[in-house]
Amino acid sequence: MREVKAADGRTLAVEEWGEPDGSPVVYTHGTPMSRLARYPHPELFTELGIRLITYDRPGFGRSTPHGGRRVVDAADDIRTIADALGLDRFPVFGVSGGGPHALAFAARHPGRVTRAASLASLAPCDAQGLDWTAGMMESNRRSSEAALIGRDALVKLFAEDEESETTSPAALLPSAEQAVLSQPEVQAMLRTAFAEAVRSGKDGWIDDEFAMYGLPWGFDPAAIGVPVRIWHGSLDTVVPVTHGRWLAARTPSATLIEADDAGHAGHFAATPAMLRWLVGGA
Repeated sequence: MREVKAADGRTLAVEEWGEPDGSPVVYTHGTPMSRLARYPHPELFTELGIRLITYDRPGFGRSTPHGGRRVVDAADDIRTIADALGLDRFPVFGVSGGGPHALAFAARHPGRVTRAASLASLAPCDAQGLDWTAGMMESNRRSSEAALIGRDALVKLFAEDEESETTSPAALLPSAEQAVLSQPEVQAMLRTAFAEAVRSGKDGWIDDEFAMYGLPWGFDPAAIGVPVRIWHGSLDTVVPVTHGRWLAARTPSATLIEADDAGHAGHFAATPAMLRWLVGGA
């Protein structure tokens, strides 16, 4: 692990995987995860010659909390990490709750990005023309309703939900997701990444949900000019496919890849092809 200091003095915890001298790719983790979340088969990074860079968003793992943060604030944190690691231009991608944060960097710092991708990503909570919670699983709908009231309401919801105190979020996902999540390599990675995410409590988790479920992102995906690929499973009830369709329609440079037989956790199977594209493949 490496610690990078933000301009305001906060600590950002960074991890690297794969080839130290490989092509850098920055990955933004899902919610609630940490810098230890990544594709669980490390031989892929070696095969593709990738230097994968992950980090804890504020309040997760070993990164300092950043009260009141919005999705767009991740853009400057990623730039700070890139500067500290000596990275010039590189691809960035995010999964689930990490998707909006990857897109934020592409929108705000286009000169630093080659390509961007989001897999199973949320759309903004104020997305015009989108019924945001339609087809969404109950726990996420409840979080959305609370976040729109305010952060305090979200804190209260977390306190009332005993499962969020003791259970990995993977266990709370619909049964259709469990075939993927029960794979030993996936299960071990998620267990470790989640434990690290909440090592100091759930404030990072709450702040992440509030930023995505209750606040405008602070940037418009229509401003993204670099090539973008948006992947989404049609069977996803964690983040319904309508979110991916909205993002693709709103982002002029985006190509939508819709997997008819995949749910939310289908992003694991989609990652190898996405990584190949991110580092310059077709």
